[in-house]
Amino acid sequence: MKNVLHAKCVKCGKTYEAAPNLTNCTCGGILDIIYDYDYIKTTLTKEKLAQRGDNSMWRYRELLPVEESTQAPPLRVGWSPLYEAKALAAQLGIKKLYVKDDGLNPTASLKDRASSMAVAKAVEAGAGVIACSSTGNAASSLAGNAAAAGLKTYIFVPSRAPKGKVAQLMTFGATVISVQGSYEETFELSKAAIEKWGWYNRNAAINPYLSEGKKTVGLEIMEQLNWMVPDYIAISVGDGCTIAGLWKGLKDLHAIGFIDRLPRLISAQAEGCCPLNRAIAAGEDWRPMEENTLADSIAVGVPRNADKALMAIRESNGLVVNVSDEEIMAAQKLLGRTCGVFGEPAGVTGPAGLKKLCEQGKIPADAAVVSVVTGNGLKDVANAIAACGEPISIPGTMDRLLEAFEENGIHPGKSA
Repeated sequence: MKNVLHAKCVKCGKTYEAAPNLTNCTCGGILDIIYDYDYIKTTLTKEKLAQRGDNSMWRYRELLPVEESTQAPPLRVGWSPLYEAKALAAQLGIKKLYVKDDGLNPTASLKDRASSMAVAKAVEAGAGVIACSSTGNAASSLAGNAAAAGLKTYIFVPSRAPKGKVAQLMTFGATVISVQGSYEETFELSKAAIEKWGWYNRNAAINPYLSEGKKTVGLEIMEQLNWMVPDYIAISVGDGCTIAGLWKGLKDLHAIGFIDRLPRLISAQAEGCCPLNRAIAAGEDWRPMEENTLADSIAVGVPRNADKALMAIRESNGLVVNVSDEEIMAAQKLLGRTCGVFGEPAGVTGPAGLKKLCEQGKIPADAAVVSVVTGNGLKDVANAIAACGEPISIPGTMDRLLEAFEENGIHPGKSA
């Protein structure tokens, strides 16, 4: 890979050749992929990028750690829409707001970006089996992307994983192990099984290439904004891989001169599970927490990408905000009714956090903000119904319809 120099430990600084089956440093630290930005500047320009017809995450190959001969996996991942949310911006009292709907990826979450990269690297490594642990979305994204590429998967999920996500896993043909315990217990079992059978490891805490896939959400945001940098980008945070990847992509663009400044990140976590935000707010090392939130995809009490995530928040002079389950459910309705975007609880935690910060007066009125929705609401319909209520159910008569409207305070008028 001419564009990659090496991999470097974020803890001790030790470097490694960027082989496709990289894992953690010998000191236990997570590795970071280091690029040759001088070389990349000679091969990639904004004009060259604008002429590309590949509307997927793989349009940014010069900034991705794959061999030139490596083919993009079959599923089209990335280039999700970025909507300008004028009505919601006005309601929140800010100048500009854009909503990035990453729930429109093939398996309906941002995690497809990491899984597409994992599949590409597994092929480079000659692996036929990939495995991971997940609270749901990483699992379904791996299963779908691997199935399309003809690879076998073993997936470990905690028993609380929503049925919609488990249904995806089974449909994609994964071997699914539902662990009767926490995500931490699920992760440890997957780690032991991967070591025993030598499967390719898709776990974000182990595989440094996953955040390189996730960083493409940041590359897309900047290109879709015509390289105009927003003041803030808000995103939900669980194990920390997503916010770390987002920051890596932004720093890559700054290093090659595509953007002239960097935005501040907003790290949004659920109040019932916020070990990273708590560490930032207290100015101390992170400590494990229980996983008490309905936002299952970010219910990670022992975040495995803590080092990179905390670094991203601190380097960006970022803000941290914790939101209750009630605030998350309210954000589901708000996004749906102002933007037409349907997000799952974890997916809308970023927008929920942004709303809370606006109400607290911590976001200037003249700010331009991007809020990322990381997963689709169809992943967890039970909580969507709990947030928005059941439909009106009546016999099929006009008399009963009129009565139902009266009972519910509905006053329909004729279309203009």
